Parts: sequence; C-alpha cells; structure tokens
Amino acid sequence: MELQQDPTLLWFIAIYGILMIGIGVFMSKKVAGSEDFVLAGKSLGPFVLMGTLLATWTGSGSISGGETSMAFSYGILPSLMMMLPTLVGIIILYVVAPKIREHGKFTVAGILESKYGRTSRNLASVIIILAYVGIVSYQMKGFGFILNLTTGMTVQTGTMIGAAMIIFLAMIGGLRSVSQTDAISGFLMVGGLIITVPTIIMVAGGWSEIVANVPESHMSATGGLTTIQMIGYLLPSLFLLLGDQNMYQRLASSKGDKSAKRAQMGWLIAMIVISPSISLIAFASRSLFPDIDPGMALMATTVAMPVAIGGILLAAAASFIITTGNSYLLSAATNLTYDLYGKYVNKDASDKKLLAMTRIFIVALGVFAFVIISYFPTVLSVQMYAYTVYGAGLTPAVLAVFFWKRVNAVGGVSSMIAGVMATLTWEIVLGQPFEVNSVVVAVPVAVIVLIVATLMTTSGSPAEKAAKAS
Repeated sequence: MELQQDPTLLWFIAIYGILMIGIGVFMSKKVAGSEDFVLAGKSLGPFVLMGTLLATWTGSGSISGGETSMAFSYGILPSLMMMLPTLVGIIILYVVAPKIREHGKFTVAGILESKYGRTSRNLASVIIILAYVGIVSYQMKGFGFILNLTTGMTVQTGTMIGAAMIIFLAMIGGLRSVSQTDAISGFLMVGGLIITVPTIIMVAGGWSEIVANVPESHMSATGGLTTIQMIGYLLPSLFLLLGDQNMYQRLASSKGDKSAKRAQMGWLIAMIVISPSISLIAFASRSLFPDIDPGMALMATTVAMPVAIGGILLAAAASFIITTGNSYLLSAATNLTYDLYGKYVNKDASDKKLLAMTRIFIVALGVFAFVIISYFPTVLSVQMYAYTVYGAGLTPAVLAVFFWKRVNAVGGVSSMIAGVMATLTWEIVLGQPFEVNSVVVAVPVAVIVLIVATLMTTSGSPAEKAAKAS
C-alpha cells in the first residue's frame, strides 16, 4: 500500500492542541507558588495521578521508538517483550512510593544529597538534565513525524511546531496544568488504541495476511537479535523507570499513600492494554508499509483506516508525545532551578524568583532539545542513549538509598561516575561494539562499583558496625 498524506487528519490534531492549551492556561491561574508549579500542591488524587503517570511514561519513545520500532524492525515477539521492563518497574515503584513521599524532595538529586552529600547532587543534576533533554528532543521529532504524515510538511518544520507546543505547555502552569492535560491524554490513548487494533488488523487483511507479508524472522522470539542485543533493548527502560525523577515527583505530588497506590495499580493495568496494542498496530503497519521509516510505523496506519478512527489514533499519538515532552522538560528545569541556581547562584532567591527561573530554564532547555535531535539518526538510537545515561548513572545509587542502609557517599558517587563513563565509552569512544546497547555493560559496572566502593570504605569502621547492628 502506498503511503499518502491526508490533511483531513490535521483537524483532529488541531482540536486536541486547542483543548490542551485551553486547559493549561486555565490551570495556570491556580499556581500560587513553586510547590504548586513543581508538585501541584501535593493535591493529586488517584484518577489524575494515574493519568499523569501513564501519559508521562508512554510517549514518542513508544510510538516512534520502543515497541513501534521493535515491531517494525524485528517482529511482534521482541516488541511484546518491551512491555516487561515497564511492568516490573511499576511493581518495584509501588513498594518504594511511601519512601519517596517521606523524603519530600523536589528532585532525585535532592534525595541523593540527603544520603551521599553535595557532590552527588551536583553530578545527578547534570546527568538528569543531559538525559531528559535527549528524551524531550525525540518527543519533538515524533510530533514532526505526525505533521509530515498529515500535511506533507517537512519533519524539521513539524518538529519546530512540536517544540513550541511542548515548551508552552510546560512553562504555563507546571505540574498543576501538566497533570490535568496528562490525565485527559492518558485516557484518550487507551481509547484510541483499543479502537485501532481490530480495525487495522481487518484493513491489513487479517492476521494470516499480515504474517505472510513480513519477513520470516519477524515471527521468531528475538527477530534475529542475539540474546545480548535483546537484553540491551529491555534494560534501559527498566532502569530509567526505577530512578525516573518524573515518576518520583508525581508520586510525591499525590494526596497520600492510598492515592498513590491506587494510581499505580491503574497505571499497571493501563500499560497491559497500551503496550501490546502499540506492538500489534506497528506490526500490521510492517505488512502494509514495508519501506517506511520504522519510527513512522504506528502513525502511518492512520491514513489506511476510516478518517474518524485514524484521526482518533493520531490525536492519541500526539497526546503521547506532547505530555511526555512537557513533563520531562519541566522536570529537567526544576533541577537547574533548585539544585544549581538555588544552591550556588542565588541562595536567597524568593519563591517568586525560583518560579520565574524555572520558566526561563524550561524555554532554554526546550531550545537545546530541539537543536540536539539532529545529531541522532533515529528516535530509537537517542532513546536508548538517553535511557542508559540516566539508568546507569543514577538508578543504582537511587535504589541503594531505599534498600541498602550500608551504602555510603563514596559508593554512591563512584557508581554514578562509573555508570556515565561506561555509557559514553561504549557508545562514543568504542562506537557500540557488536551493535549491543551500552546498558549491558554500563549498569553492571555501576552496580559493581557501588558495592565494591562501599564495602572497601566501610569495612571495620563504626559505620559498618552500626549497619550490622541495625
């Protein structure tokens, strides 16, 4: 089937965009201070919290990279396996959530500082900003894919429009408005995908026809990938989720532990629907459009279905992208404000000044994100890189704060440095040997350094004795 633009679909994107901007402007009027802006006044109930967790986690990484690119490039089974890290991560966060709320910090860097000291906070802030800007950048490009598909405009121009919308919605009301738009978008995602799956399978001629039109390797367990390569695609999302500042901030913004638990269970159930749906749609697209960019697999199906269903799916795809983009942009800006500006540049900054600086940093980081996306060949490549920088650099040290009382500053900081350096060495210096993602090397290095450095610097010390006694 030939892929042709359908400008009619743009109306669905326009309606969605106007609705989100309207809600964002309305909710921005309720922002009374920095806590309102960053943590929504710790007022989120289970319904809104579930929606914002869902919408923040499922973005362009899923519909232009992740499950979509995996289904198109390697087959249905490898794509379905991409759901497993998310489910495992949600279950672990369910256990950790009460401890996150106890810390009461605006950022993950603040949590690390309470255990490892100021150096860890500074290092974590840099890691988070670099990783999150990368994540924001491919949300912008994902929106560019959508506008290219519907109007024929260049991906670059569409990316610019996506950047403007992501920056505006993050800046206008912070989490107070982002959480509300996320909640609406989250349920739009679920509904759109449920409608699309049976429709696209029928359009493609049924499951047997789809299977007949894809390479034979696409029906194997790993789609031609080695076991190590497959693990390299699975681990980045798990380690990002386990230490993701966005998730920590949202769990901290809930009304209480009861609301957080209900929201997380709803999030888990929704992901069991969303992730396989994306995989099935992208796999059907491989049969219909074998020669397109893998990142466009899901969105390409919108032009093959009835306009109403295609439009709903496209609006759902836009909601994936915009909500994830503005959430990660907001989160990165809070690091610049509270961990760097508020600590070193203006220690006596008023609450009003901190709020103003957060908005300025949102714009600056948004522009930076737009610039760097041109340096990565595919959405999947920047996704794996950003996830691993964060997952290897921060997650082992963060989880140790909650689960290992004995861990100390030397172990935590050494682990963070080792995780980042291993990622950069594997990806940039060595050029990703054997086409294996750096997470396979970087995470084990970070964990080993964490354990060894801690044990070497506490052995026989009063700290060790205290740890054993506890």
